Amino acid sequence: MRLEPGGDYDGLTLRGERLEGQVADEARFLDCTFEDCVLDDADLGHARLVDTTWTGVRAATLGLAGAAWQDGALTDCRLGAVQAYGARWTRVVVTGGKVDYLNLRDSTLEDLRFVGAVIDELDLARVRARHVVFEDCRVRRLDVTGATLTGADLRGIRDLQRLDGVAGLAGATISAEQLVELAPALAAHVGLTVG
Repeated sequence: MRLEPGGDYDGLTLRGERLEGQVADEARFLDCTFEDCVLDDADLGHARLVDTTWTGVRAATLGLAGAAWQDGALTDCRLGAVQAYGARWTRVVVTGGKVDYLNLRDSTLEDLRFVGAVIDELDLARVRARHVVFEDCRVRRLDVTGATLTGADLRGIRDLQRLDGVAGLAGATISAEQLVELAPALAAHVGLTVG
């Protein structure tokens, strides 16, 4: 299978396809399914994905910058560096799997759910987000610098080792346990000396 820039794909089902290095920027995917495909170095920048699901997809690097993903799901995917900055994700569910680096910087996110996912680094700097929810997820590093989080529920994040941009947490819900863990960062942010 060969994907094309600006391509129009409707009801496409791909299983076990090797799509390394393919460029499908500004392509349109409607009601498509990707199962156990390899997308190393693929570029889907500014693509539009509607009612499209990925299951078991693997990619060391993946370009999704500026892509619009609506009513989609990523299940048990193994992704390395995902460049999805400036994207618009609406009603997307990420279940299971592992992502080394997910760059959603400057994106607009609405009704985004992470369930049982492992993310080493999650970049949400300057995102505009409504109803982003984490359930039983491991996130090692989180950057919310300049973020606008409305109705975000971060209580399902565990094992957080580093937080950047603590002011960007305004509007989010965290657990009492997380509050204790974040106390040093919060104190530093407001200029408190604890002694």
